Amino acid sequence: MHAAGLFRVVALAEAVSWIGLLTGMFFKHVTETSELGVKIFGPAHGAVFVAYLAVTIFTARKLAWDRRTTFWALVASVPPLATILFERWVLRTGKLDPIALRRRF
Repeated sequence: MHAAGLFRVVALAEAVSWIGLLTGMFFKHVTETSELGVKIFGPAHGAVFVAYLAVTIFTARKLAWDRRTTFWALVASVPPLATILFERWVLRTGKLDPIALRRRF
């Protein structure tokens, strides 16, 4: 899998893990019925979060992202589901297309 494809998969996984963690937190803190969701999705989200950061740096280097794009990719890891918004933006703007990058230079 190339850098762009890997980035897209990990960005989606990060968002899905956020949904799982938020759902688990809802059941733990609001309904006070179960801590199981947090016990499962807490560590899973942590692992996917770290993977997203690593894949973002890898992708930024492979696809020659500028510092601004890389900065916003890293910031997108913090708010829930922002990685999906960022992934769609870089896809739409051609920053995930290595062939389009070659044409620019």
